[in-house]
Amino acid sequence: MTIALIGAGCSGFTTAKRLRDEGLAFDWFEASDRIGGNWAFENPNGMSSAYQSLHIDTSKTRLQFEEYPVPADWPDFPHHSLIAAYFNAYVDHFRLRELVRLNTAVTAVKRRADGGWDVTAAGQTKRYDTVVVANGHHWSPNRPVWPGHFDGSIIHAHDYKTPFKPIEMVGKNVLVVGLGNSAVDIASELGQRPLARKLWVSTRRGVWVLPKYLGGKPVDKTPLPAWMPPGLMRKLAARAIIKAVGRMEDYGLPTPDHRPLEAHPTVSSEFLLRLGNGDIGIKPAIEALEGANVRFTDGSTEAIDVIITATGYNIDFPFLDAADARVTDNHIPLFKRMVQADPALHGLWFMGLAQALPTLVNLAEQQAKLLAAYLAGRYALPDAATMARVIAEDEKRYQAHYYASRRHTMQVNFEPYVADLMREIAAGARRLKQAA
Repeated sequence: MTIALIGAGCSGFTTAKRLRDEGLAFDWFEASDRIGGNWAFENPNGMSSAYQSLHIDTSKTRLQFEEYPVPADWPDFPHHSLIAAYFNAYVDHFRLRELVRLNTAVTAVKRRADGGWDVTAAGQTKRYDTVVVANGHHWSPNRPVWPGHFDGSIIHAHDYKTPFKPIEMVGKNVLVVGLGNSAVDIASELGQRPLARKLWVSTRRGVWVLPKYLGGKPVDKTPLPAWMPPGLMRKLAARAIIKAVGRMEDYGLPTPDHRPLEAHPTVSSEFLLRLGNGDIGIKPAIEALEGANVRFTDGSTEAIDVIITATGYNIDFPFLDAADARVTDNHIPLFKRMVQADPALHGLWFMGLAQALPTLVNLAEQQAKLLAAYLAGRYALPDAATMARVIAEDEKRYQAHYYASRRHTMQVNFEPYVADLMREIAAGARRLKQAA
């Protein structure tokens, strides 16, 4: 069995640990000169979306790895520098650094007629039985285009590093497009009076902005039990959120067309305060760019110097043929969010390719248990028809209560998802035994 592992972010290095623990040999490729992926601030591979002031929205005990707890003296919501240090400490603790080939970008993965894969990296091509893709999904920006022309600067949230970089924004009129987590973080930072002259946020629809704390504790610290019906979970959580934050329109936001947790959560303890202070103004969607002005769908216009588009990311595998990674409108159907139903593609696995609540950091650590069992011969996948059926059922289970959007094509809830993975590993072991 020959295995290629692509990527050394949190999904890559936790997968590497599990494979090595199983005694499975693998070649591990990373395009950058360091591990950490998205959490390596100013990563020279250009794939990090971290900005200087970034703090993770997940509380420390919810993001920690199973066999390597976070330091006890961490704050509840760590800065990105602590996350990066934690990742590096994990890699060193488990002696993984010697395994990764840094500065070695994979440029092509081609399916062979015999079922294997040709992987090209650093100009050399080698055949593998299995390819494991852990290249992340927060690095290929979705950049919108509007009618007209704009005299100022347009950047994506992926490009934003500080109020001064990549462009100077102090004393300027800034428009942030979007109302997700990056949007409210960046708007809250730039909306401070000594920074932007005026800060606007443009949004097509209302959202619920959740606090980081409820009752003095991180809102995600005490999750509801996995056995509780999802509908009841959402109902109880929504009631608590509405009681804590009130009506969004009281802050000047559009009225949401959904209840709390019927969209991927926007979490901020600062954004609503900035709205209440008058530091941030709200505008509807952009209709057109008019030189130094931006016209909105309500007919209003504003003089704007800089537009920051916090409009999400594309699922992108530049090294794969489109036929081997069937992405449609930012959706790729995967059994247990890991592998496609087509038996011809069972040598191609995806790690961490989900939008997990509350966090993605430790998701692949759990997924790798199923992957390792499969590669070690202790687990058998279902037949293709069953896999296709389960994919549809799982997507309905995790996504049906969200409004239709490309941002909701990969949603899973961590506890129920992990419990389901463990059941599937046991079911795969039974299938294998029955087939013997």
